[in-house]
Amino acid sequence: MDFFALHRWRRLLFLAPLLLAGPAQAQGRMDAKYQATLSGIEIGKGSWTVAIGDKDYSGSTSGGTTGLIKAIGGGHGTGATQGRVLAGRLVPDAYLSSVFYGKKNETIRIAFAGERVSAFSIEPEPPSTPERIPVVDTERRNVSDPMSGVMFTAPGKDELPNPQACATKAAIFDGRMRYDLQLAFKRMETVVLAKGAKVDAVVCTVRFKPVSGYVPSRAAIKYLAARQDIDVALAPIAGTRVMVPVRVRIPTPLGLGMVQATEFNTAAQPQAARRSN
Repeated sequence: MDFFALHRWRRLLFLAPLLLAGPAQAQGRMDAKYQATLSGIEIGKGSWTVAIGDKDYSGSTSGGTTGLIKAIGGGHGTGATQGRVLAGRLVPDAYLSSVFYGKKNETIRIAFAGERVSAFSIEPEPPSTPERIPVVDTERRNVSDPMSGVMFTAPGKDELPNPQACATKAAIFDGRMRYDLQLAFKRMETVVLAKGAKVDAVVCTVRFKPVSGYVPSRAAIKYLAARQDIDVALAPIAGTRVMVPVRVRIPTPLGLGMVQATEFNTAAQPQAARRSN
């Protein structure tokens, strides 16, 4: 087994849930746990919490490597986002992520003004890469952070999940790279979680389109941009029209990479609680 390649795809799979509009009419909360696997072998676990209010929202994630991957090069990370609900749309205000690999760590901070990036930083500052395509100011407008960007708000008033939830595109800036995720309807599916619970979901194909902030010669970038078989299963947060991933599948040269919810708990927030916010 190519352990260097395994490390690269392990890192990609942990970013996948952070890969991935219409009116949010009622408000709710989601608490979920996820498992990452490569060729059926567990390589990591994580959790994700989202709370959506009448005027604002927040999300937080945490996760880490497990099993053999932890033994040969363990890592863990956390992420958080917060923003406002404006005209039914989720508009981020701030994003923070911290990733630790052994003795190395990286912290990314992004601040927004409207849907424009007003400030961002990476600590420690990464070395200069001449081959990297620079991100210009216009490409940091009308964008979202990696977590808010995969909280897709379904249009219309029809019961969720439905195929229309896949008719969307996310424009994302992650502090280093600017990319688009273009979704398209694939099928309806009942996703069976690890403990037997069932979640009704809509499955969308995902096309990854790098825009800037990347090195064109990187094999992983070229591989992902060429794939037409990446998909995500989306399920609604109760009381809202916000759809979040319960499963992400990415074929890799080492086998199928998958991040899937093992627990998915969601509930609408009572009216009284919402008025007190």
